[in-house]
Amino acid sequence: MPLSRILVVDDERSVTDALQMILVELGHSVDSAKNVGEALALLKGSPYGLVFTDLRLPDGSGIDLLDHIKTDTPDTQVIVMTAHGSLDITIEAIKRGAFYYIEKPFTPPQVTALIQRALQFEAIKRENRSLKNVLMGDGDDFGIIGRHPKMQQIHAIIRTAAPSDASVLIEGESGTGKELIAAAFHFQSSRAELPFTRINCAAIPQELIESELFGYRKGAFTGADRDKRGLIEATAGGTLLLDEIAEMPLHLQTKLLRVLQERKLRRLGDEVEMSVDFRLVSSTNRNTAQMIQEGTLRKDLYFRISTIKVKAPPLRERLEDVPLLAERFLQHYSEKYKKRIREISTSAFAQLMRYDWPGNVRELESVIEHAVLFATEDKLTPDCLPEQLHTTHAGEYRCVIPPYTSMDEIEREAIAQTLERTGGNVKKTAEILNYHRPRLYRKMKTFGLRGGADDENQTESHEKAQKAQNGFV
Repeated sequence: MPLSRILVVDDERSVTDALQMILVELGHSVDSAKNVGEALALLKGSPYGLVFTDLRLPDGSGIDLLDHIKTDTPDTQVIVMTAHGSLDITIEAIKRGAFYYIEKPFTPPQVTALIQRALQFEAIKRENRSLKNVLMGDGDDFGIIGRHPKMQQIHAIIRTAAPSDASVLIEGESGTGKELIAAAFHFQSSRAELPFTRINCAAIPQELIESELFGYRKGAFTGADRDKRGLIEATAGGTLLLDEIAEMPLHLQTKLLRVLQERKLRRLGDEVEMSVDFRLVSSTNRNTAQMIQEGTLRKDLYFRISTIKVKAPPLRERLEDVPLLAERFLQHYSEKYKKRIREISTSAFAQLMRYDWPGNVRELESVIEHAVLFATEDKLTPDCLPEQLHTTHAGEYRCVIPPYTSMDEIEREAIAQTLERTGGNVKKTAEILNYHRPRLYRKMKTFGLRGGADDENQTESHEKAQKAQNGFV
């Protein structure tokens, strides 16, 4: 049974004393009040998980107190205490949100059973509300920027699976934002207020990973001059991120698998096992299927850590997200370095869009930081960009046109994608595509495409001007 703060409201001392004795013995924290006034004063503090209240109080009705509780803290469960024969008012209380009722005099087993049911119901309601808030979020991207369908799929997986305790495996190249995805799983879960512990298995010498993860007792090995908690133990109810888990030695993979299966841990040099509570999120930039085939990754561990699988796509596969990311990094580094840079020039954007991004999002962030530092105007130009972006030539666009596609279809798709990348900005779209704006407006109308709100007003004005020129107005 989850422990909770419980309030007992009754003007009969024998009732409050009896309930307090039962509740304290069960491990709960208990306050008591003799009337509505005292109860309201106590209710102004931290919320109670459960309230017992008599229906008839010296200065008011238990129904009024119930209404107040359900208005201010709807997840607090209320049990009404009634005298024999007051069934009608009891039914009214339940209609108004009371969890249940108990008749006086009552026995300890009756109280215990009712408390257990009420507190379980309160916990379920709280979890359901939290899950609903995550699932029905107003477009929150958890700081993971991207409109590409693969990124939208990642957002959907986080919303659905983060509230669970299922193990997560995130696969993807270096620099694709795997740690950001891991953090989203933690901070969108019920463990968000508890530790988020990270360890890079590739960055620690193999002989030290075991002591870092599992901890040790004093004297377990040379240099172990004190007891030390491992990172699994220190996570204490939170989330443990094992970055580059595929680099973990095989004997430690076996030991980790046992911890995951039994939720018990033994420090190095210790004879006593302890229970551990944590959620595991793992990441790797390696090909897990190949590693299993080669025998460097245990198949049983792989299945245990990959209940939820997430594939972080490389930036070259979602180039339409480059402008979104670049604008976000521009804003961040302009503020950091106190530079008034308003935008990225069209020619600079063109270079960003035709680069291959082997370092993925991490490389893009570094490029924008470099450009901000070297910018001499109020916009980023190609001159600000680092050398590697100047070695990519315009002929290197990786554009594959499906067979049997008409020129009109190609043109429509080019305009539509450019509008999306510029956030519906017709002026910038025209510059990128090297169209005169009147021509672009005509094409947009022909293809049934629309820009942003301001651009739609300009389109309407442009059409009126054209009609006036042609003698229609």
